[in-house]
Amino acid sequence: MKARPIIIILVTLLIGFILGMLTSAQIRYHKLKPVRVFFSEERFREGFFKTIQPDDQQKAKIDLVLDKYAKINSELQGNFRLELDDAMNSFQKELDAILSKEQLERLKEMDERRQEMIKQYRKNRVNDTIDDNYKRRHNSSGRTLPDNHPPAPTHIP
Repeated sequence: MKARPIIIILVTLLIGFILGMLTSAQIRYHKLKPVRVFFSEERFREGFFKTIQPDDQQKAKIDLVLDKYAKINSELQGNFRLELDDAMNSFQKELDAILSKEQLERLKEMDERRQEMIKQYRKNRVNDTIDDNYKRRHNSSGRTLPDNHPPAPTHIP
């Protein structure tokens, strides 16, 4: 006799828990949907056309404009990355000349802890495509980086 009410309560709680999870997921999905970022040109283009819903004539003209600016933006991003890497390498060289070995070691330990935190964060993300994203970010222009380009800094303060 006592088992039946307990089973009914547990089943009710389980159903409530499942419904709560599904409701929460839907609410989060709909709230975050408007702030999604278009990382690739194709996804941006799809979202752009879906938003403005152009006719066929407009679509052809808009495609030309998007192609033009996609190329410009890609070059800007590629150049920015190269310039940032160069600046960080120069910063590191100047800083290394000023700091003592003990300070450099502490800086290196701090960077290792930061790298480990990033690694753990990415490890906890289910659908992280870090290798592909890393390659795209560091070579977003589609060009291969020059062989004489210095490697990224080993530590960043």
